[in-house]
Amino acid sequence: MERIQAEEARDMLLALPVTVKTETVSLWQALGRPLGENMTARLAVPPFDRSPVDGYALRAEDTVTASREMPVILSITEEIPAGTVPTKPVGPGQAAKILTGGPMPKGADTTIKYELTEFTSSQVKIFDPCKSGADVVRAGEDVNAGDILGRKGDILTPALAGLLAGQGMQEVCVCVPPTVTVLSTGSELLQPGEPWQPGKIYNTNTTTVCAYLRQAGANAVDGGAVPDELDAIAEKLDGALSASNMVITTGGASVGDYDWAKRAAEAVGAELLFWKIAQKPGGSCLAAVRDGKVLLSLSGNPGAAVLALFSVGLPYVRRLCGQNGFIPEPFTARMGKSFRKKSKMPRFLRGHLVFRDGMVYFVHHEGDGNGILSSLLGCDAVGQIPAGSGPLNENDTIQVFRV
Repeated sequence: MERIQAEEARDMLLALPVTVKTETVSLWQALGRPLGENMTARLAVPPFDRSPVDGYALRAEDTVTASREMPVILSITEEIPAGTVPTKPVGPGQAAKILTGGPMPKGADTTIKYELTEFTSSQVKIFDPCKSGADVVRAGEDVNAGDILGRKGDILTPALAGLLAGQGMQEVCVCVPPTVTVLSTGSELLQPGEPWQPGKIYNTNTTTVCAYLRQAGANAVDGGAVPDELDAIAEKLDGALSASNMVITTGGASVGDYDWAKRAAEAVGAELLFWKIAQKPGGSCLAAVRDGKVLLSLSGNPGAAVLALFSVGLPYVRRLCGQNGFIPEPFTARMGKSFRKKSKMPRFLRGHLVFRDGMVYFVHHEGDGNGILSSLLGCDAVGQIPAGSGPLNENDTIQVFRV
């Protein structure tokens, strides 16, 4: 299929069968990774009623007549620090000294702070009526046993890690990151660290694409660069496909004499899914499959390569990672400034979001050409302009997705 819509290309990849492996690792190792199974609370949190203050646990009904002139005097049964278990119930006319976090003793239904009382080692005076249930943290106030804390595919965040630790869990089942090899084609490419030569450019694509893949949760492998020679490219591709869950190439995805992507895919026995997508920049994009593994070929121009990666590649990579919500949810924003070009085909703009006067604004970055990489600096969102659109003015609406 040739020159298809970016959404159609993305959905073709997402429709492919995917196998996600799991492993059990420590909570620290699991941070930032998708859960490999649903996580259910085994315990209520807190597991018992407890005091949120340093003071006295008592029966509210014993304080109904309390006043400054005629305080209620209660005898102290015991002291209950955090981490202990009450040994005596609180009966009529009684109170237990309790520290923050201490379990509520049987019979007590409220607590009162030290500073609101007068006390000795054996008695406490109450000067105001207490309300039943006041200053008591109930069992399950945070989490109930049986609650779903995290679903399969949810990212293990610091907060979720804390909730799991609160269940006594030291290890968690998470998805194993897929290995995605990235290699660039082009006889003009030098690797970073090599001395510059006239007529050559440094290979920025492998580093850039690998960084975005790693940010998405994949195990990105820098496959380096290969010159514009079909046999050399095919050999590299063959090895990368055998050793990886997915391979991404940059360069050679168009129709020129030195555009090898289509021929190389055929040479390694990959079945072509689509070639070229209707988007600007990033239209030079090819996808093929061999043995269930995707080969995605992007433009050699860095700006175009990254935008096609955003729209087509990363949703599939997130699915390979086992994540939920692998398609970014689009939303409407206002243009933060005008964009004066017409858009004959769907156009993707690099930019950032600004919140002003209760509204969300998308501010596009200057430099929207195929080869421009610097406009991705500070880019946290991409604006989508439909085909056939004219220039956009400040405050016009635009569909945006986060990156």
